[in-house]
Amino acid sequence: MTSPYKGIKPNKWLETTKKLVASHPLSKDELKSLVLSSWEDIFDSQIGKKPYYIGKDIFPKPQIIGFLLHELIQVKIEAKYPKIWRKEKAAKDKDLVYISDEKFSFEIKTSSNPQSIFGNRSYAQKAKSEGKGKSGYYLAVNFEKCTHNLAKPKILKIRFGWLDHEDWLGQKAATGQQSRLSRNVEDGKLLLIYSAK
Repeated sequence: MTSPYKGIKPNKWLETTKKLVASHPLSKDELKSLVLSSWEDIFDSQIGKKPYYIGKDIFPKPQIIGFLLHELIQVKIEAKYPKIWRKEKAAKDKDLVYISDEKFSFEIKTSSNPQSIFGNRSYAQKAKSEGKGKSGYYLAVNFEKCTHNLAKPKILKIRFGWLDHEDWLGQKAATGQQSRLSRNVEDGKLLLIYSAK
């Protein structure tokens, strides 16, 4: 897939990103609403017969909160548009697949880091033919950690845009398991669609 940023200088990336986001089947407002309602669902959900609540009785680590948010966003979009969107089924699928045109399919990345998102080490490595492509649309969500001192954490920011495989930077150490984005890429290729006040 040819990068939509090919031949475009970094100081012009944001203009291209705005066009890419505007052409996507899901609007900025709808994506924002889906993420925020999914976040609320996490803290409104009951667990067990007692029942127990996240943020009141249970304080999951960020990885668990991120997993729940990731899954709820997928479920909500698939339920709202059952013949248009679907969750991933195969290794080559993005997290959410736009059935009629896969170029609009996208990955979801969540992080308790207030600014950055991360991928696993494979994001910075050459993709295998049978695996999912690392270039395409991304929904990035940053949130506060759930702790005893912060029972109702907030979504800090929601961004949407297009990332290319080459944008992911692997850790230099051979044992490093994480990949990241440069500040230039995060600012130019991910459009801010929500920020906590």
